[in-house]
Amino acid sequence: MIVVSDSTPLHYLVLIGEVGILHQLFGRVIIPGAVFEELQHEKTPEPVKGWMAKAPGWVQVMTAKVPADPGLAALGAGEREAIALAQELRAHLVLMDDKAGRLEAARRNLKVAGLVAVLEEGAKRGLLNLPETLGRLQQTSFRISQEVLDSLIERGRD
Repeated sequence: MIVVSDSTPLHYLVLIGEVGILHQLFGRVIIPGAVFEELQHEKTPEPVKGWMAKAPGWVQVMTAKVPADPGLAALGAGEREAIALAQELRAHLVLMDDKAGRLEAARRNLKVAGLVAVLEEGAKRGLLNLPETLGRLQQTSFRISQEVLDSLIERGRD
C-alpha cells in the first residue's frame, strides 16, 4: 500500500506518542521534501524535530514534482507536494488534515484520511485506546470541535 503523508498527522502522532500506529497500519509512509522540512522547522516542537531527525526506516522522503497548477497554488508547500507526490505514485491514501488540501486531493480522486481517521482505525484494530489517545490529543494545539470529540469518545467506548 502506498501512503503519502502531509506534516500534520505525523506532527501530532509524535506529540501524543502514537506515531508508530502508521507503521502498524500501513507499513511504510512516504513524505515529500516539504513535509520533511516542515517537521524540522525551528518553530516545530522539539519532540517532533527530534523524531524527524532520527526517523525510522518505514518513513521515506521523496522529491515531489509539483506541476504549475492553479488548484495547488493556494495550498501550503506540504499539502502541494503531498498531493503531487500522491498523484505521481498513484498512492492508495493521502494523510492530510488541512481542509483546503483535503478538498483538492478529493477533487483529484485521491483517497484522503485525517489524523482522527487514523486513530479510529487504530482503535478498531485494537492498537490503541481511543478515549485515552483523544485525551492526549486534546492537550495539544490540534483543533477538533467538542461535538466531534464527544462523538468519537462515545464510539471508542462501544
